[in-house]
Amino acid sequence: MKKLTIFTPTYNRAYCLNNCYESLIRQTCHDFIWLIVDDGSTDNTKSLVNKWKKENLIEILYHYQENQGMHGAHNTAYELIRTELNVCIDSDDYMPEQAVEKIITMWNEYGNERVSGIIGLDCYTNGKIIGSKIPEDLECSTLFDLYYKYGVTGDKKLVYRTELTRLYPYPLFQGEKYVGLAYKYYKIDQNYKMLLMNEFLCCVEYLPDGSSLNMFNQYRRNPRGFSFYRKELMKLSFGSRAFKFKQAIHYVSSNLMFKNWRFLADSPHKGLTALASPIGFLVFLYITAKTRTA
Repeated sequence: MKKLTIFTPTYNRAYCLNNCYESLIRQTCHDFIWLIVDDGSTDNTKSLVNKWKKENLIEILYHYQENQGMHGAHNTAYELIRTELNVCIDSDDYMPEQAVEKIITMWNEYGNERVSGIIGLDCYTNGKIIGSKIPEDLECSTLFDLYYKYGVTGDKKLVYRTELTRLYPYPLFQGEKYVGLAYKYYKIDQNYKMLLMNEFLCCVEYLPDGSSLNMFNQYRRNPRGFSFYRKELMKLSFGSRAFKFKQAIHYVSSNLMFKNWRFLADSPHKGLTALASPIGFLVFLYITAKTRTA
């Protein structure tokens, strides 16, 4: 059994998926499986993947499902993965040629059951780091502490032990396609720290049809998913009062989106939610106005 699964959720991304494939065949270490979760594509993704499988340059698994959104594709990936480690590389991203080797080497030397995985760096396609580096004197940290205690910024690449990523599956809401992926990561943070690596593991290109650039529309179209996400973050055993107040603001706004007038009764922090309600109402009005034509 190979050590790592690189999984790629994709939806009508045949036009850019080749960059990811080319980067994987160039890896200096091939101790991985590439799992492609096709989330209902109607383009030529399947035929493209079949062509690559015939080339037999790397091990590829392909799974097609009806469209469920990014979080639904993640759920499926975690059900299918059988390797010890996994990492998500999005369809518009690719890996530097030594990335897999760096992951495997670090895990073989330092990996153990007391940590949940590895945090590495993302960079833009021009080689510039996204956000900031990880403090050099840190060996381990939770993802939450990395951002909110140590002040690290920007997207980071997360490699997880597969047995842990099967925990806390993302809920699916009828008619919606989005739940914040960090829900799972912060839940795992409650019991485990992660190894830290100041090395580039992924090169990222934010395309116009990517979810990162469409967040206002996501917010409007997936209010139950956002409400769930904010509610769960309010429940975390860590996080400052200011952090949870921010979650309460967005929790209120999301509930107003789908007319859940019981949001206060449903909140895990009723007092904080009551205080956040006026600001949450203003956020609701702002998002509604920004997405009126969406």
